[in-house]
Amino acid sequence: MRNTKICYVLAFALLFLLAAGVRRVNAAGQESRNALDGSPAPQSPKPQPQETRSQDPQNPAANYDKAIFRKPIPSDQLAFLNQFAGSASNDVVRDKQYRKIVHSVIPDCMFHYGWDMPLADALEKVLTGSPLPVQIRDGRYVMVSGRSGPYLSGRGFLWIDRQDGIAVGGFYFRPTNGEPTPTVTIFSKQVKEKFLRMSQLPVAFAQDLSQWSADSRVPPVTTRYFITGSNEKILLEHDEDYCAFVDNTAAPPRDGCEQMNADAADIDLDAAYYLEQTNHATNGTAWMIVGQDQVAWIQVRYDTCRVGPDPLRCRIRLTRERTHVIINRQPSHSPRM
Repeated sequence: MRNTKICYVLAFALLFLLAAGVRRVNAAGQESRNALDGSPAPQSPKPQPQETRSQDPQNPAANYDKAIFRKPIPSDQLAFLNQFAGSASNDVVRDKQYRKIVHSVIPDCMFHYGWDMPLADALEKVLTGSPLPVQIRDGRYVMVSGRSGPYLSGRGFLWIDRQDGIAVGGFYFRPTNGEPTPTVTIFSKQVKEKFLRMSQLPVAFAQDLSQWSADSRVPPVTTRYFITGSNEKILLEHDEDYCAFVDNTAAPPRDGCEQMNADAADIDLDAAYYLEQTNHATNGTAWMIVGQDQVAWIQVRYDTCRVGPDPLRCRIRLTRERTHVIINRQPSHSPRM
C-alpha cells in the first residue's frame, strides 16, 4: 500500500513538471514567432496614467509671450505705487506720477462711452471717487479699480506689473446703441498685435481680471475687445476651457460648461462681425447688421452639426473656424459708423 501511495505522488509530480514544461515551450515559441514577424512580445497590462488638465481655465499660459509688450516701464518708476497699497483707488488717481504712467500706457484714441471721449477720460470717470482699495499682489501686481461710472454700469481698472514694467487697462459697460452688449474692452499702448487670444496675455493678468470680473459682477462670458497702441479695436478671443479643472476643485458639470464654451464662441463671432462692420474703429458705433452670408452660414452650421455624435462641440469648432475667417478677411474701404 505504501508503495502504491509513493507511485501516485510521483505520477502527480511528473504531470506537474510536464505541464510547466509545456507552458515554457509555448511561451518560448510565441517569443520566437514575435521575433520572426517583428511584432512586440505581449506584456502584462500596466496602469494607465490619469489625464491631466489645466488647473485654471482662465490661464492657458503656454502661449504667453512677454515680447508682445513693447517699451516696458523701468521698475524704479513704478516703486511709488507701494505707498498706495490698501488706500482708496481715488487717492492714486490724483497722483502726478500715476497720471504720467496713464499717459504712457493708455492709447491716445477716442472711446464711445455714452458719447465720444478720450479713452483716458472714460477710465478716469469710473476711477475718480472710487473707495475700492489699491491691491498689490505678491508685491508686484497692482490693481487700481472703480465702479463709479455715472451711467451704463461703467466700471474699470488699471493693472500694472511692477517687475516687467507693463500695464493693461479695462473698461466695462452696457452699450445701448445696437452693438453687442455688455462689453469688456481691454487696452494697452504697449501692445500692437493684430489679433489676440486671452492666453497671450500674462497669467497674472488673467487671474486678476477673473477676480475683478467676479467682484464687479461682470458676466464671466461677455464680448471682449482689445484697443492697441495702433489705435485699433481688435477681438480678444476667448480661448479658455470652461470645462477644465480649477485648482484642486471638481470639474464643473459637463453640460453647463460646454454651453459656456459654445456661448463664448458665439460671442466672439458676433464681435468679429461687428468689428468688421465698424472697421475696427475705437469709437465705432452702429446697429449690428446681420448679413445674408451670416444667415446662410448659421444654417450650414446647423445642418452639419445636428447629425453628428456631439452637436455642441461641433458647433463650437465650426464657430471658432468661422471667427478666424472673419478676422482675416480684407477690411472694407469705408467705415460704417
